[in-house]
Amino acid sequence: MSVSPVGQFGGVPWALLQRLFVVVALLGGVALALALDDGRLQDRLRERFVLGVPWGTVVTVAGVLAVYLFVQGGYAHWHRPVVLPFRAWSYFEPLGMLVAGFAHAGPGHLLGNLFGALTLAPIVEYAVGHYPPDSSDPRTPTLSSESPSTLSGASTPSRIRGRLDALRRNPKARAFLLFPLAVGVVGVVLTMFTVGAVIGFSGVVFAFAGFALARYPLATVLALVASDLLNLVYSALRNPTITAAGRSRFVTPWWADIAIQGHAIGLLVGVVLAAVLLRRRGEATPSPARLWVGGVLLAASQSLWAVYWYRGGSEYVLYRAAGLGLIALAATVIVVAVAGPERRPFAGDETATEGDDSRLRDLSVRQLAVVAIVITAALFSGPAVAVNLVSTEGDLPGEPASVRGYEVTYAEGVENEMVSAIPVTLFGETTQVTTSGVIVANPDRRIWLSVVPRGRLAANGRATVVVGGVGWRDTVTAVRRGWTAVGGGTAYAVALDHDGERRTVFTSAPAQADPRIANQNVSVAAGNDSFYLLVSEGNETARRPLPGTNESVTVRNVTFYGQADRVVAVHDGTRVTVLREETYN
Repeated sequence: MSVSPVGQFGGVPWALLQRLFVVVALLGGVALALALDDGRLQDRLRERFVLGVPWGTVVTVAGVLAVYLFVQGGYAHWHRPVVLPFRAWSYFEPLGMLVAGFAHAGPGHLLGNLFGALTLAPIVEYAVGHYPPDSSDPRTPTLSSESPSTLSGASTPSRIRGRLDALRRNPKARAFLLFPLAVGVVGVVLTMFTVGAVIGFSGVVFAFAGFALARYPLATVLALVASDLLNLVYSALRNPTITAAGRSRFVTPWWADIAIQGHAIGLLVGVVLAAVLLRRRGEATPSPARLWVGGVLLAASQSLWAVYWYRGGSEYVLYRAAGLGLIALAATVIVVAVAGPERRPFAGDETATEGDDSRLRDLSVRQLAVVAIVITAALFSGPAVAVNLVSTEGDLPGEPASVRGYEVTYAEGVENEMVSAIPVTLFGETTQVTTSGVIVANPDRRIWLSVVPRGRLAANGRATVVVGGVGWRDTVTAVRRGWTAVGGGTAYAVALDHDGERRTVFTSAPAQADPRIANQNVSVAAGNDSFYLLVSEGNETARRPLPGTNESVTVRNVTFYGQADRVVAVHDGTRVTVLREETYN
């Protein structure tokens, strides 16, 4: 009986068979569903889209992907694109403000947002439509609302308005130009009003979600599930089979990596735009019950309840209960803004005086809710305006590595200039926090960021930082080496590798072992080039180079032997391990 090679089935690689199985099963299921649908879905799509395709979504997704591939250099460095210069640092650095909303920190970040856009943006595009709703024949492009003779004799402003109206009524222009252009404007605006050195398309994706929610609540929830399905399909095709084992590693809380403020603003912006569109067109609003349930499900599934604060270092605090209450309240306001009554609550106010603003009395309940959402979004955006108007000093301690305007170093307990840009103390928390880890600064670009926390470098032993700009990139690698004193702490040094040279930029305090040998304390200290033994008795301390493997050093009446990963002390026939070399993942 012959046995096929491992990983093959009848000579065909097992991974390839799994990929083919996934593709055939999915495509076959889609084909059967469309056949049983009797063409009804295709007809509905053709009524709203040119050739039944959401071209605006296609162009938008292609544009975001192009930024990652060609602006950030992801084409040549898929897993490590240039990120730092494309974050939103401040209003004084326009490159980041213009690009941050469409750039990404890595492939996982990129694909997650693209999958969300591919499922949510078509709902928005369907609601807007490629064919003008006021056109007599929605399938026939209207070149202008005025005749050529009228336009030729009109004034310049009238001709411009006529051409713009012709553009707005042209289905192909709406699909290939106007929709992607509107998405681009929303992306830049959201970036300008989001706190922190943000990066990513997620703010726009949440704007898609907010708009879709206000028009098709349950379809929006299904679209979020479809986004997860796309992610699963991609992962299954990329790695059909995975093998995993438990291991220790440094991780920050998952919710600490979410730009909650930016996501919330994006969602609110999308809801407002949809509410305005529904009112202008006079279209039917969704069921309030469906809208509320859809809003809560969307906010809960996308973790909009994860309101947190940064306490410095690697510590964060999560206000989970308050966040859950806020999303329930937000869903209620959204219901009123989209599907609330048109009754004017102040129209018959007898206490109103002649000097009162009549515009407030003319607002309906629905319009007041929209105003409340706009005010809420403005309040969320206020901190971003303040932060983006303040520039960081960009100074780093010691002698950092310099790369074309960038400075890279490792430091501990230094003020976090990004968080501390504006001193605020609220609810027992403060922005005056410190940070430790690998830090990158660029004074000319207002960049200051702790890119690798101390704990992550301690767990991994090394971390590579990518710096660069449009058309160029460079790397600096931080390397940590340390020795742990048995029963005590760890003494370590951090060096930076750049252009083939290594230079130590940080050394920690010595670490003392718990065992006492011949009434002497044993410690290990980090130096710029090596580690040292410190043997103390009374007020006297002897300093010796740490013995290497199969080497020894004698201090007074104790001999220290270096082994592969430890140092052993020997005295009067007693052997005690006093130091162990630090290990990394």
